[in-house]
Amino acid sequence: MAENTSLLGRLKTMPREYWILSCAMYLFFVSWAGCYSLLAIWLQRFFDLSGSQIGFTYAVFSVTAFLLQPVYGLIQDKLVLRRNLIFYIGILMACCGPYFIFVCEPLLKMSTILGGISVGVYMGFAYQAGVGALESYSERFSRRAGFEFGHVRMWGSMGWASTVAITGILINIDPHYNFYVSTVAGLLFLVCVWTLRSGRFSLSAVDVDTTSGKADKVTISTALSITKLPAFWALVVYVVGCSTYLVYDQQFMVRFVELFEDKERGTELYGYLNSTQVFLEFACTFLAPFVVNKIGAKNGMLLASTIMFARILLSGLVDTPLAISAVKLLHAPEMPLVIISLFKYIPTRFNPALSATLYLVGYQMITQVMGAAMAPVAGYGYDTIGFAHTYVIMSILVFVTTILSFFLLKSMTVAEEHRINQAMAAANAKE
Repeated sequence: MAENTSLLGRLKTMPREYWILSCAMYLFFVSWAGCYSLLAIWLQRFFDLSGSQIGFTYAVFSVTAFLLQPVYGLIQDKLVLRRNLIFYIGILMACCGPYFIFVCEPLLKMSTILGGISVGVYMGFAYQAGVGALESYSERFSRRAGFEFGHVRMWGSMGWASTVAITGILINIDPHYNFYVSTVAGLLFLVCVWTLRSGRFSLSAVDVDTTSGKADKVTISTALSITKLPAFWALVVYVVGCSTYLVYDQQFMVRFVELFEDKERGTELYGYLNSTQVFLEFACTFLAPFVVNKIGAKNGMLLASTIMFARILLSGLVDTPLAISAVKLLHAPEMPLVIISLFKYIPTRFNPALSATLYLVGYQMITQVMGAAMAPVAGYGYDTIGFAHTYVIMSILVFVTTILSFFLLKSMTVAEEHRINQAMAAANAKE
């Protein structure tokens, strides 16, 4: 029988756990988008921060996430499918509104440095590190429950899209409304996590290492051993280039709004553009597993970074609202391909027992290192040489790392990847 690749057909067959996990993913991204999607505009318009000062704030939450991600990864690998860490992240999300209004705003008025640190530390704990923990948890759950992680992750895109459609309007009325959205979503997220039942899936802290056929326990020494593998550093080279998109996105909204005489109108239209992009990302995330299963994880990663190179370069070459909007929409297929390919690359090239640690260290943590290093530099570039020239420089980094990754990433045929995935599914079924 032919595989059913229609959205409706797939959704009809999904188990209860899929829908709860998808709802939690949706709400996490609603909460994140509420306080993050227009963060640079909020800091610039209401507290008069410069590009360099905004870059400092982003660097703070990059450093915070960098320090937390290996901890989150190791904890989640030990917990396997237990929800303790996910509950903790939900509590932080629910505190978003009160924290921004009663802690961050007074500090920003008193000192841009203290205010920037307060914003950055919170964003690092709750969202920048939290997203990796939630995604790695969802990937492991989907692997054991028998559905595609991409079909859970696409609801995160929908959550972001449905939120940024209104954040541009709400910030023009009262920026606090966006923080209230984040808090309500956090409370609902906690309800979803509470109702998720993982008991009928294995809760033992082991996974089968497909390279040895043995079930390995997660320890600090096994987690540290991944840094001795050449394959790990090859992955890091790829991620160094991919992480450029985060720095590019951080102040892109400022660049977009600059193209309008009416700044409030530009902010509102940016919300619509961002929403359109993420609705497209929803569709692309559904399709990405089929594409990656067809071309292989490595080719999926290279395709994603090629699109990223084109998007950043073109952003520096075009200078009209319509043209730069079209370029921004290239993000829609790019990010699903990056994330889905990574989650299919990691368990087939490394020990799947450490999938959360590998994702949080090998991808999320490295992106935060690059974010912390590049955000202030990019902010200085925006202030001195302008957005266009800075984007061209960023695109060169992506181009170089894409070429290097072609040679460094571990090649594997699609048939070999499928055999490893089948072996993992069979091993999980026996537990």
